[in-house]
Formats: sequence, structure tokens, C-alpha cells
Amino acid sequence: MTFLKTSLAAFAIAIAQPAFAADTIVIKDAYARFLPGAKAGAAFMVIENLAPEADRLVGASSDVAMRVELHTHQAGEGGMMQMLHVPEGFAIPGAGEHNLARGGDHVMMMGPTRSIVSGDTLTLTLSFENAGDLVVEVPVDNARADMAPTN
Repeated sequence: MTFLKTSLAAFAIAIAQPAFAADTIVIKDAYARFLPGAKAGAAFMVIENLAPEADRLVGASSDVAMRVELHTHQAGEGGMMQMLHVPEGFAIPGAGEHNLARGGDHVMMMGPTRSIVSGDTLTLTLSFENAGDLVVEVPVDNARADMAPTN
């Protein structure tokens, strides 16, 4: 194969590759809470999308929980807050961000597979519709105060 054919083939392969989360998605200020004795915990963070087109967080997984879901809080009857599973995930605007915060959208981890205490680090795999999977190391900080959700 000539140099030109080799170069053109490599270029064609490079432009045909999908975007990877590490190229377009940035996770900022991530932390998790797993209070002692609780049967569930949650992770919070800011998800920044560097791509010009919108993306969507569609799922998450972790080896520290039997089940991981995307959740939000919503006012129910009588104004009582309810936690709801969001199977369609969370939209992340192009060149924008989405805040996962206490009292709002978050990653819920149910059925811990081991003891998790403040100071630990857990691994989350976040799955995006366009960008694919991104593995994130999340510190557990049960004492952290958090700002109100902005979404």
C-alpha cells in the first residue's frame, strides 16, 4: 500500500470513530453519600458537555451496589417530596452542563455490596447516549454540605 493510501485509510478510520465520553464529557465536583446503616446511597456531580450537540446520561453502574438508577425528587401529594426513577435519563445540553445535586437529580445506588464509609472512593460507570461510557472515581463524603439544585 502506498503512503497516500495508508494515510487516507487511517484518516477514514479516525473520522468514523464515535466520540468517547472522555473526549466530550467532563465530571466536576463529584462526591457520594452513604450514611451508616443505610440501604442506599447517592452520587452528585456537575456533568459538563464539551460537544456542541446535546447528549444524555442514560444509565450508571457500580460494583458497590446491587442496583444503580438515575433518580430525581418531585413534589407529590400534599407537597411531600418523592424520589422517582428517571428511566429516560438526564439531558446534557451541547456546550453546557447539568447539575446532579441533593434534592434534585442524582445517581442512586441501592443495596450496597460492601460497607461504604466517609473517606472511601467508589467507581461509577456513567453511560451517555452519544459519548458512551465514562468511568469516574467518586469520593464518599457524608459530612459535605451541598447547595440547592439548579436544574
